[in-house]
Amino acid sequence: MLKTLPLNKRGIPASRIALGCMGLGGGWDREPITLENIKQGHEAVDAALSIGINMFDHADIYTRGKAEKVFGQIFKERPRLREEIILQSKCGIKLMEPGDVSNVFDFSGEHILNSVDGILSRLGTEYIDILLLHRPDPLMDPEEIGAALRQLKAAGKVRHFGVSNMSAAQIKLLQASCDDPFIVNQLDMSLAKIAWLDTVVSVNRAPWKDNTFPEGTLEHCRMENIQVQAWGPLAQGIFSGRPLDDQPENVVNTAAMVKSLAEEKSTTPEAIVLSWLMTHPAAIQPVIGTVNPQRIAACGDADQLELSRKEWYDLYVSSRGVQLP
Repeated sequence: MLKTLPLNKRGIPASRIALGCMGLGGGWDREPITLENIKQGHEAVDAALSIGINMFDHADIYTRGKAEKVFGQIFKERPRLREEIILQSKCGIKLMEPGDVSNVFDFSGEHILNSVDGILSRLGTEYIDILLLHRPDPLMDPEEIGAALRQLKAAGKVRHFGVSNMSAAQIKLLQASCDDPFIVNQLDMSLAKIAWLDTVVSVNRAPWKDNTFPEGTLEHCRMENIQVQAWGPLAQGIFSGRPLDDQPENVVNTAAMVKSLAEEKSTTPEAIVLSWLMTHPAAIQPVIGTVNPQRIAACGDADQLELSRKEWYDLYVSSRGVQLP
């Protein structure tokens, strides 16, 4: 049986799955949004609503702000929609411009405040439900961040705050200077990205190869009622129909196992892949990144499925490619 979402425990009526909106708005260029982009947005929203999704995840950088502009146009055409959904966005990344050597992470108070004003303008709304700090900034000053978040809350621009891609230690550092609790941590988690599990089973053993997932992060989120959100939960389709010609044996075998389970349970491979994440007692909320209506619809059974412990472990070990100790 699925656990209650931490967001729900806080009185936020979020759906068990969220829709990630990075695919809206066309390319990552400076071309204006088109009528076709807006039509695509409507179709993605309708597909999400049809399977019970009421939470939508943005970031100020997604298609260089065009994803939010598409949503802003949708709100203009469907004004009642805003109060029917939960809207989340992120800030803290400055995309590389011509002449730059890299993207830059910026959690300065000025950048956070300016970013939120831009988000609200593009979305055409007076507030967002949740603002996430997108990626850890090595130069972040917790007190400066805390002051910026207090200002946003007082102005009614943001109702709740969270983080993305952060460890337990980083969350604790920021929380010490922030009045409001961080209620979300969005992490790269899927049946293909399993370092968050290998960290658990590798305690008191030689470190699992290439495991960079910070130990204790999932545990901290569970203890503090922080919603763990999984970005990339469909693993770019490698277990649900993408060609596997260039994939290693463990991926091919796992895709076959997913397909077999889907047939056995009369559902889709997408639903199996998401259900595997959602079976975990941390009450993980997948943020699906597709805006294809058919693929969104294929996720609809995920919160109705129940995987047995054996099925869950069989998928994990198959993806891992190495038996457990």
